[in-house]
Amino acid sequence: MQYQIKVNMEELYRKIVLGLFLSLVFVGCKQTSDMLEVNFKTPPEQIQTSVYWYWIAGNISEEGVVKDLYAMKQAGINRAFIGCIGDESMKSPYPKVAFGSEEWWKVLHIALKTATELGIEIGIFNSPGWSQSGGPWVKPEQAMRYLTSVSCQVSGGQKVNLTLKKPADDFQDVKVIAFPATKEKTVLSSGKVVFPKTSGDATVVNFLATEDFTLRSIRIYPSTKAIQTNAYLSVKDGNEYRELAKFQISRFNAALNVGFEPYAPVVVSVPATVGRNFRLELDQKVESYELENIELLSQPLVERYPEKLLTKMYQTPLPYWHEYQWREQPVLDDASLAVDPNRVLDISSFLKGDNLEWDAPAGDWVIMRMGMRPTGVKNSPADPEATGLETDKMSRKHVAAHFEALMGEICRRIPEADRRSWKVVVQDSYETGGQNFTDDFLESFCQRYGYDALPFLPAYEGYVVESQDRTDRFLWDMRRLVADRIAYDYVGGLRDISHKYGLQTWLENYGHWGFPGEFLQYGGQSDEIGGEFWSFGELGNIENRAASSCGHIYGKNKISAESFTSGGRPFECYPATMKKRGDRFLTEGEFAGFSAYLHHLALLHDHHALAVGHGDHGAAGDNVVAAFGVAGAPRGPFPPLDRQPGSGDCLTVEILLPLIGHHAACRA
Repeated sequence: MQYQIKVNMEELYRKIVLGLFLSLVFVGCKQTSDMLEVNFKTPPEQIQTSVYWYWIAGNISEEGVVKDLYAMKQAGINRAFIGCIGDESMKSPYPKVAFGSEEWWKVLHIALKTATELGIEIGIFNSPGWSQSGGPWVKPEQAMRYLTSVSCQVSGGQKVNLTLKKPADDFQDVKVIAFPATKEKTVLSSGKVVFPKTSGDATVVNFLATEDFTLRSIRIYPSTKAIQTNAYLSVKDGNEYRELAKFQISRFNAALNVGFEPYAPVVVSVPATVGRNFRLELDQKVESYELENIELLSQPLVERYPEKLLTKMYQTPLPYWHEYQWREQPVLDDASLAVDPNRVLDISSFLKGDNLEWDAPAGDWVIMRMGMRPTGVKNSPADPEATGLETDKMSRKHVAAHFEALMGEICRRIPEADRRSWKVVVQDSYETGGQNFTDDFLESFCQRYGYDALPFLPAYEGYVVESQDRTDRFLWDMRRLVADRIAYDYVGGLRDISHKYGLQTWLENYGHWGFPGEFLQYGGQSDEIGGEFWSFGELGNIENRAASSCGHIYGKNKISAESFTSGGRPFECYPATMKKRGDRFLTEGEFAGFSAYLHHLALLHDHHALAVGHGDHGAAGDNVVAAFGVAGAPRGPFPPLDRQPGSGDCLTVEILLPLIGHHAACRA
């Protein structure tokens, strides 16, 4: 009996303890739930709700920025990134405020002062346009540059006196080199090829040699017409053709940000093959294509050297990891056909102006005057007066000069007390393509890799130096140096100069179109990083993973994402579809998703109540009047838009989505 009572008491005690525990858990959960609800409805000040705040095509005013900032404050937005964006299609009956004018500085001043008073943190794009770091203040010798050359061949054993003119006024000399010419120079050439409209059959270009010809490479020069097709190179063996190589001819995007030589040749190497009849066959999808020339060469060339030199890069927005990997080249059958690195001579001291006087050793020599030229890529989209060359991404010196020209000038012009709201220097999308040289490239290369790059400079013109494998290794080292310096000298350099002024950097840590860097390393040098996703399509598939992975690797606990961007499909984005995208990317990543939305976008409304649209980028709604701010607490609409003849049918649209900002959608 006593034992039974003892057991019952223990059971009762356990139930009492369990009940008390569950009560405490319930109370705690209730409090947590209540707190979550309160914080969701009214986020604390330290929780940043951010927007891109685009000032479009000079349609700005002091009154407009003040009204916008008060509207943001009412909606709970406490962080805005100012981007001065150009749009040539934007028509307004009112005078525009030119970038950098005294009126522009007044508008910026009142914007920063008002934001300071309201407690809204401001970021400013480090240059006009969203991509990426340039302007009219960047000189050609400070710009992104590539190595090019003018060359000739001379007979030695005598004093050589010749003229080597610069190819352009913006050419900066680097080195004049000479190396023994190879003996194999035979070329079979097609001349210009114009393909007729397809009949459904493959298109064939035949080559006939009068004697045995040893083929080692093919070089195809595209015309200015876009082309993308599969090609098959064959040699005739007996009565049949044997395939030597299958490859793609792809030159459909002539923008400089996917290659500073838009129509660079397509180059493929094959094992040494002797024959008299060769054939290049193209898929039947070659309707109206043109090729300027097709060369079959006995001389070995570096396969895909324009791509390996970053001369021509990936031509659509999303370069996946394998896009810059290439197959192994066939081993050269005759080593004498490669440039001997031990016989590459630096004869720079013999060049005076454009005149070269040199006692050339016996034999035939190739002479190259090598120098840098700007890639021609400019910051965009920006107004004409705000557009200029992109700054050198491999030079801290030039990055600092670029910072001082705009960011530093803001610090000098606007009193510190009025710009305390300005905390962030913004680097948005990298869409500026590659470069493959800079002022101290040769010194930096030698310090990094422990060997001299000068003997391998002929590879910049497609020559095989020592062997295909050795040349490929040099080109890999070059690309690795470019990627490292873009990360440490460009992103790291902008970060360090920003810190000197008490500012932080924010960066989208990936690149679209031609990107010569490495996502994680690139982002690791910025104070903050961000991903990106659009309301539809592929953009977002890799960007947010890149940002979250970079954040974990480099210990960054603040990761945002440019959110709900769109383009080309106006009036198709609405909350039901946008929520799915938002939920997906908020939780997606290698370890976790990003931690905050950066809404794309809010547009500055000028004092004429004209809501200036940014084409059809950004989330757009279908109603003239919609909510701005937290759903359920709508703010009144702007006054109706005064429609002007010829300006298109523009509607003021404010998004029915929490905390996303204004947008004007234009129906052309």
